[in-house]
Amino acid sequence: MAIVLGPHQYGKAEVRVVAVDRSTARHSLVDLNVSASLRGDFAAAHTAGDNAHVLTTDAQKNTVFAFARDGVGSPEAFARRLARHFTGAYEWISGARVAVESYGWNRISVAGQPHDHAFQRAGGEVRTAVVTADGGDLHVLAGLSDLVVLKTTGSEFWGFPRDRYTTLPETRDRVLATAVTARWRYTGTDLDFDALFTGVRTTLLETFAGTHSLALQQSLYAMGEAVLEAHPQVAEVRMSMPNKHHFLQDLSAFGLDNDLEGPGPVVYHADDRPYGLIEGSVLRDDVPQAAVAWLGTPGFC
Repeated sequence: MAIVLGPHQYGKAEVRVVAVDRSTARHSLVDLNVSASLRGDFAAAHTAGDNAHVLTTDAQKNTVFAFARDGVGSPEAFARRLARHFTGAYEWISGARVAVESYGWNRISVAGQPHDHAFQRAGGEVRTAVVTADGGDLHVLAGLSDLVVLKTTGSEFWGFPRDRYTTLPETRDRVLATAVTARWRYTGTDLDFDALFTGVRTTLLETFAGTHSLALQQSLYAMGEAVLEAHPQVAEVRMSMPNKHHFLQDLSAFGLDNDLEGPGPVVYHADDRPYGLIEGSVLRDDVPQAAVAWLGTPGFC
């Protein structure tokens, strides 16, 4: 029996970068969390402590800051610049994975007017990008996380098998809520990443709202299908959608009903755990798969 080194990579994780454009009186900012990982001929560092091929993680961190000084642009474009740089820096670096989280900020309104240099952090939703350089190929994943959506009707769940452990009642009218984490892989070149992100996000939201759902699984597929139909630059979509359960609260102990058709508001108990977790992929069958694009990106089947 021989013991050998298996797959490996290394890099600098969670480099926090805030870049403020002060070129005019109306400032703008981008707020990023950048993680980079390198792949290549690093075996000697593991097996012999030989660091001759190790581009330090400190240098990777400094590269992120230096590149931000030249301007960030879209998260996808910034990650692509970094990935190309790292794989072109030394012959023994054969691949790179750069992941970017982009946090939104909105201008504070003063007397009804957006302020030039005062901001408030947007909600929990985060825009994401992952660029993987593998040899001469670049793979771009765009996405978002924690896009919380809810429908107060237009959702059912019934017809499922029942066994001795099943207690969930069937329903023809329920609250459907989830926090969407989605990533989609682009195909093609010369893409307008900001416009595409906005378009895909809009498609996801409009489809969630417009689909009469018989299951969250059905909503997931409909959302992915709509993205692929509307955006030919997208090769595949992967989504992870926890079911944020809302149960009708029993108010009978207080002599109160809680009827969907009755007067007054309907009262629900929002239960954050345990939760159903629905995951799936929707893809074109005529576009080559790119498994390397998803390496190191957890949370999807």
